[in-house]
Amino acid sequence: MAKLEDKLAALAITSPAQLREHWLRLIKTEPPRLSPELLRHAIGYELQARHYGKRSVVQQGSGRSLAKAHVAKLKPGTRLLRSWHGRSIAVVVTDQGYVYNDRTYRSLTAIAREVTGAGWSGPRFFGLQNPDHG
Repeated sequence: MAKLEDKLAALAITSPAQLREHWLRLIKTEPPRLSPELLRHAIGYELQARHYGKRSVVQQGSGRSLAKAHVAKLKPGTRLLRSWHGRSIAVVVTDQGYVYNDRTYRSLTAIAREVTGAGWSGPRFFGLQNPDHG
């Protein structure tokens, strides 16, 4: 069995497809839609957690649910406001998703992409941060 340091070093040169396969073998769930760099970090975290007997990604939930955990705390009726290039962006949280410009979206990220035309993280765009990560 390879040493932990060797496994972590190997992640740096692992292709995105191999990272997804590695996640599937290690975590036993479909990998979350993360950039290869974030997937490397998540796999590295899991390897270290298992090695040192700490709380793993599996114990906390999948990477996808970890990324959404702080957003899930938003209660229906919550209004999110953001100014973007001189425009006011207002979103209302509902039981069905997020309402922006009279249209319901499944995620804040979809709204952020529509507003910016770029691949923003919705929670980051609206200033929502995981309390554990500042």
